[in-house]
Amino acid sequence: MNNNLVGAVVIGRNEGDRLRVCLESIREQLKYVIYVDSGSTDSSVELAESLGVYVVNLDLTIPFTAARARNEGAKALLKINPQIEFIQFVDGDCEVQAGWLDQAYVFLKESVDYAIACGRRRERYPNASVFNQLCDFEWNTPIGDAKSCGGDALIRVKALKLVNGYDESLIAGEEPEMCFRLRRKGWRIMRLDVEMTLHDADMTRISQWWKRHTRAGHAYAESYYLHGQSSEKFRMKEVRSNLFWTGFLAVILSLSVWSPSFLLCLIFFIVQILRAVLLDKSNNKNFQQKLLVSISNLLSKLPQTLGIFVFYKNILMGRKQRLIEYK
Repeated sequence: MNNNLVGAVVIGRNEGDRLRVCLESIREQLKYVIYVDSGSTDSSVELAESLGVYVVNLDLTIPFTAARARNEGAKALLKINPQIEFIQFVDGDCEVQAGWLDQAYVFLKESVDYAIACGRRRERYPNASVFNQLCDFEWNTPIGDAKSCGGDALIRVKALKLVNGYDESLIAGEEPEMCFRLRRKGWRIMRLDVEMTLHDADMTRISQWWKRHTRAGHAYAESYYLHGQSSEKFRMKEVRSNLFWTGFLAVILSLSVWSPSFLLCLIFFIVQILRAVLLDKSNNKNFQQKLLVSISNLLSKLPQTLGIFVFYKNILMGRKQRLIEYK
């Protein structure tokens, strides 16, 4: 890997020791590293500076978004070294695995029609809570051509500039939205069968799970609002699915538990859960784990629909939603 052609942008806010692990993992591999801080009240900035990392402090008068942080980091990185061709974006609660950058760099160098290479993101402590375990399963997406990436990815600067980077107005879901715009320009995204990062979700409470899915619903609605009229009908499936299943659950709860209609609806709900379990062909989960994922996916429709309603309520009232943080 040519260190003059690859740099990294790490974003974070109050990540504590997770940030140290993240920065040390990337500093061992790259000499051009930017840390973008979104108003941390802990010692994140001092920590980054002590490790020799260039720090960008975001203007506190402008609303924070991860998209804005990544864009500002990319600008700072390219100002330091305009020759950089690839940027590794990393969330501050992730540790970059040894060997990832070399393999991702080689792939993008050889595959000129790909804008992004991402790999396997694992949860650091999957057994710490059921919510961490759900995150670990969520990260395990199929290998090969993909429609989108997550927050950790190696991105070609040429492609990033072509679409003007991330949409800074989005409070979440900025990565799939940017990937949508890249794909419309003819670029491709690849998920390599390579260990990329260890992530520390630190989710131990159901309230965190609820907020995380509320944020996801808001992201679906906002992306659909922007691109739902495209030929791909971007995020329409997710929005419709949330509305349907939340409505269905509302019907079940409105019925008397002694009525035949309640029994039929309940049976249908259980059948859908079991159907999802049977359709899950992944080899990394046993039956109980597949059942857990299926139940979580259906119940998460409730907070996700709340997020959808919050988005459209704000549209009607002319307001902008602030960040929805789960930790």
